[in-house]
Amino acid sequence: MESQLDHATTIASTSSQEAIHIFTSVFTAPEASTSEKERALLSLAIMAEKNKDAVLLAKIFKNSRHFLAILPKAKSSKLVQVLIDRFSYIPDALEIQLQVCKDIIEWAREDKRIYLLQALEKKLARLYFDTKKYSQALELVGKLLHDLKKVDDKMELVEVHLIEARIYHALCNLAKAKAALTSARSSANSIYTPPPLQASLDLYSGILHCEEKDYKTAFSYFYETTEGLSLYFIPQKQQQSEETSTSAVDFKSFLHSEDRQRLAKQLEERQQLALVYMLLCKIMLLTPEEAPNLLSNGKTAYKFRNAPFVSAMLDVAKAQKQRSLSDFEKVLAQHRILINANHLVRTHLTLLYDTLLGENLIRIIEPYSTVEIQHIASQINLPISVVEFKLSQMILDKKLNGILDHGNGCLIIFQETGSDNLYDHSLSIVKNMNNVVDSLYTKAFLLN
Repeated sequence: MESQLDHATTIASTSSQEAIHIFTSVFTAPEASTSEKERALLSLAIMAEKNKDAVLLAKIFKNSRHFLAILPKAKSSKLVQVLIDRFSYIPDALEIQLQVCKDIIEWAREDKRIYLLQALEKKLARLYFDTKKYSQALELVGKLLHDLKKVDDKMELVEVHLIEARIYHALCNLAKAKAALTSARSSANSIYTPPPLQASLDLYSGILHCEEKDYKTAFSYFYETTEGLSLYFIPQKQQQSEETSTSAVDFKSFLHSEDRQRLAKQLEERQQLALVYMLLCKIMLLTPEEAPNLLSNGKTAYKFRNAPFVSAMLDVAKAQKQRSLSDFEKVLAQHRILINANHLVRTHLTLLYDTLLGENLIRIIEPYSTVEIQHIASQINLPISVVEFKLSQMILDKKLNGILDHGNGCLIIFQETGSDNLYDHSLSIVKNMNNVVDSLYTKAFLLN
């Protein structure tokens, strides 16, 4: 059996179907040992992942129930989690992964595998969040938190509270998102938190502070994210020793060939995102001249200097520094795909653009009582339709006291009049007179 597995591992990259057939035959062979079946099962999962075949991976799960049941609980639990994670690297496999995860949860509940059940429910909550099934996710998170608090599993509590914070943030409930994140940080303070998890906490803390427009505090959290991940060491693949057999090394390489690269890539993406948010904070604090300096402070930021998203944010900062709304709009249009793909960046840059546009319009129309809209558009170098829409919005929001005369194509600005206190004074006199009459009536009543 070992020779068949070695042969299948060797031809896996060239003849995948033949390799799958060999792995399947070994896994179903009655005479195969437990270790050989385990190796065949893992190899089948890897082949399904490499072929982007979610259906095959789901079938592997279904056919391995009996084998998993006879393994020690700790080993089978680890094996199930490794297999379920393989779905994450297959495109458009969320729904299949969701169904498989539900089936395995039922199996784990029937077999009373508590540890595995909680790990799978945490995975299912993430899947519900990814598929935007927020009500199911919140219900599952509430049950998980209740169970985890009973056993006082701090590490799992941190992760589940973080999922809860992300769900509430997606639902625009910032108060509950902050409460969940506070609970996560409170649990994390009493245990050793791995750098990737700590970076997730810092990153999300910064995001929530951004939502509250506290950009200085948010910047410090994003900085902690980049620095924490830069110090995290990813173990490299061990060199092949002379004593290690070639087949064992081949299988280990086959099993873990991409895992470390994926982990390193995920951490780099998180670092880059934190750097993008740091640049966003500098832009929102109206200090765009400080943005380029972030890339020269340390190796962590410098290595992302040519990243598309980082370059886009630097272009936005440059346009803001020049105080040119037309350049600002051109940059936003040029990098629209990147900016629109990130909710936080899109929301805050849109808010900044509206604020800058409003301030520029007020400065232009300040000397006039009546001014042509075309003149305003030419001064600000924007289309008339954009200027008209913004002026209408400012009038409705009572930021501008005037009306739009579309017939003559001009804006009529009303003079600010001081507040008339005559009505308030009249009410005060009436009230005082009422008090006098009441006092006289009381005295007359006492004399009689």
